[in-house]
Amino acid sequence: MREYIYILKLIPRLQDAGNWSEEDQDLVKQHFVRLKEYRDEGKVILAGKTDREDEKGFGIVIFKEASDEEAEVFMKEDPAVKHGIMTAEVFPYRVALYPE
Repeated sequence: MREYIYILKLIPRLQDAGNWSEEDQDLVKQHFVRLKEYRDEGKVILAGKTDREDEKGFGIVIFKEASDEEAEVFMKEDPAVKHGIMTAEVFPYRVALYPE
């Protein structure tokens, strides 16, 4: 297994909190539940986001996968990406420091 990171960005419409629909909120809940499940399985190492809700804000997911192709699939299956409320890009990654 190799480490990867995908970087998430909200689509421009959602950079204004007043534009969020119930469906958008539900998709983010699904996104979070999925990440927690994979964290519990040991696949997701870390996930988080900046405190910015503007064009400079982003989230990251650091995870383990067997190949570049499977990493791409894992990212694309994220409900927020799959349903188009976030864009994402995946990269091979290597965590250099872990907490002691």
